Amino acid sequence: MNKQLLRVGEAADVLAVSRWTIYRWVEDGRLEGTKIGRGSLRVFRASLDRLVQRNKTHELNLSL
Repeated sequence: MNKQLLRVGEAADVLAVSRWTIYRWVEDGRLEGTKIGRGSLRVFRASLDRLVQRNKTHELNLSL
């Protein structure tokens, strides 16, 4: 079962970026997140998927 909300570290692992990049992308609006409790940030899994789809490149033809 895929989690709907990811911790910042989990989101960073999925995208292979730093935790600080996740914080910056949420602040910039590239990712959607929500505060839980006294300020713990969670990132919506769906926003990660949308980010990947928006930035997806076509497969390269690597046959030599």
